[in-house]
Amino acid sequence: MTKTAFIAIVGKPNVGKSSLLNKMIGAKVAIVSSKPQTTRTKIMGVLTLGETQFVFTDTPGFHKPHNKLSEHMNDAVGDSIAGTDAVLFVAEPRGELNEKELELINRFGQEKIPVILAINKIDTVKDKKELLERIVYLNKFYDFFAVVPVSAVQGNGINELLDEMKKIASESVHFFPDDALTDQPERVLAAEIIREKILRLMDKEIPHGIAVSVEKMRERSDKQILDVDSVIYCERETHKGMIIGKNGAMLKKISTLARIDLEKFFGIKVNLHTWVKVKEGWRNKEGLIHNFGLD
Repeated sequence: MTKTAFIAIVGKPNVGKSSLLNKMIGAKVAIVSSKPQTTRTKIMGVLTLGETQFVFTDTPGFHKPHNKLSEHMNDAVGDSIAGTDAVLFVAEPRGELNEKELELINRFGQEKIPVILAINKIDTVKDKKELLERIVYLNKFYDFFAVVPVSAVQGNGINELLDEMKKIASESVHFFPDDALTDQPERVLAAEIIREKILRLMDKEIPHGIAVSVEKMRERSDKQILDVDSVIYCERETHKGMIIGKNGAMLKKISTLARIDLEKFFGIKVNLHTWVKVKEGWRNKEGLIHNFGLD
């Protein structure tokens, strides 16, 4: 008898949702950076453990929208909660819940859906008493199916988390091959890897004003080489200059780090070519948001 559980991973920006997804499935299918709102669209991760298949949806951080892209990101969170078997709500080990987190909890009640609370970043908590107080505090807001302290960085609590999610799985066929890791096309994964390097290497407003499109991805017939042509889109000419850098230094650094990760992921030598183009105000243009696959 096979079982399946569709689980949406939700929480505020930069709480560690993508890191947790990657740790659970044992592979990097969602990019990670220290900057909030790294994830822009719903990213599906698949983990099959024996008879049980988990289909996780990593959602953007639920936040106050500032443009059309932000609105689409928040819509992705709401859509994921409505069409899932359970929710994995990821929270910080300290601090008050913010307005958007309380809004999410209210949505859980409306949907009458099982919610597992994962208190992430417990590796930063030295006093167990502080963690127990945190659990008591968070339990005041919702009748959670389970509460599991975890560390996406160190892997603490991951097996316990999966055990709790197995209880939610119901009898069903598996919707993905048992060796599948994600539903994302290879071009999307490649584009996200490139965007991750920009997020990690650049500061301030520039990273959130960029999108990456992979225009070509083709393996050579005569050699074990994957040719990848990509375009980095930014909103201003000044940003273009900064992404390229003096004598092309920044673009070269971005491309080198991206190529290393691409070769690891695809298991083949990669020949990466990257260009930078300007699309002013693209985050407020529905057509461009659609073209970049972000709606």
